[in-house]
Amino acid sequence: MARSPTATDALIHARGLTKRFAKLVAVDAIDFDVGRGEAFGFLGPNGAGKTSTMRMIGCVSSPSAGTLRVLGLDPVHDGPQIRARLGVVPQADTLDTELHVDENLFTYARYFGIPRDLARRRAEQLLDFVQLKERARDEVEFLSGGMKRRLTIARALVNEPELLLLDEPTTGLDPQARHLVWDRLYRLKQQGVTIVLTTHYMDEAEQLCDRLVVMDKAKIVAFGSPRSLIDQYSTREVLELRFPIDTTPALDRLDGVAERIEPLPDRVLLYTNDGEAAAVTVHSRGLQPESILVRRSTLEDVFLRLTGRTLIE
Repeated sequence: MARSPTATDALIHARGLTKRFAKLVAVDAIDFDVGRGEAFGFLGPNGAGKTSTMRMIGCVSSPSAGTLRVLGLDPVHDGPQIRARLGVVPQADTLDTELHVDENLFTYARYFGIPRDLARRRAEQLLDFVQLKERARDEVEFLSGGMKRRLTIARALVNEPELLLLDEPTTGLDPQARHLVWDRLYRLKQQGVTIVLTTHYMDEAEQLCDRLVVMDKAKIVAFGSPRSLIDQYSTREVLELRFPIDTTPALDRLDGVAERIEPLPDRVLLYTNDGEAAAVTVHSRGLQPESILVRRSTLEDVFLRLTGRTLIE
């Protein structure tokens, strides 16, 4: 598990961080620290406060209350200095569809005052990094969703940022495109880039994050490494029982079979450290599920435990 940074060495330091919009509290007095070189995640459903938190970190929205330091600076007073050292991948792609792929990177690099020759070299290197080198002269409009997302990530890297912020980086992408984005982000982390991302995909958080916080209703409800959260809030294994449609199992016959039982609309989850043994007990009590699956616990199980509902709304 990654070590929690102290306030003095944290790249991002937040205490009591709050964001209000009139009577709506979007972020409610949260505390967290992000260390240099780690991948840190905000996991939660839509409306949990993840994007509002990222906007404050990215210096585009001022905190309503609390303390926030980014790169050792105050986002309210030092916004331009912080933004010059950030890379930002927003939720929606904001590429210029009237420019070619490589021109999107070159033009953006010029906003940072990067000399023309260096900007062109950097654009070429970044297109190679996100596997779009062959599409350099294509029009952005005709790229696939996954290609546009990779180009947006490349654009966020033109200023060689110390800190990369990604808001829902793979929403709407097919599995192949998601895995390619994950691979590029993992390589950036290996190069020492600090990554902060929001997601409502549990497998994404589990794959990418050294540490994460789970947000719900504007608050942090849990924090730690993916493995430590699973160890803390779930069991080693989960037994999934599916029963025929319109059949309601007698849940009282499952009493004592597992540490916790979670009935869902389409299945019943039994949280246990030995799924096979629990399955044998289920059969011995005369229950006949349509299918049985033993699997390891995941962050989805953690979220169900914490909020009683799935992440994707």
